[in-house]
Amino acid sequence: MMICATVIGNDTAITIGGQHGNFELNVMMPMMAFHLLSSIKLLTNGCRNLVHRCIEGIVANKERAESLIENSLAMVTVLAPKIGYDAAAKIAKEAYETGKTIRQVAREQNVLPEDELNQILDPMRQTEPGLGG
Repeated sequence: MMICATVIGNDTAITIGGQHGNFELNVMMPMMAFHLLSSIKLLTNGCRNLVHRCIEGIVANKERAESLIENSLAMVTVLAPKIGYDAAAKIAKEAYETGKTIRQVAREQNVLPEDELNQILDPMRQTEPGLGG
């Protein structure tokens, strides 16, 4: 937050300096350059520190992520083009009420053949443009 506040202040100083370029003399150019270079240095050091102290070493919990995806009611959206909005909404409602996954409810209701259901409900496939449903 301190870096952001300082950079915003530097930007304001640069803007004011640019407003006082009377007769194209640009007497404020040294001040403008100082604040620009200062902001670049602050942002660079801030990014390096963020990476070193906060980002390095983070590892995704693959099992947890897969569980969250599989248990998401949003998975039903790819079924709607195949089985219709009303049928998809009923599956979502039952999944919500019973605590089951969309895949489990759709399998129980036999809305699509197993191989087609698995293909449609493949989360990786849903991340590709134009291939979601």
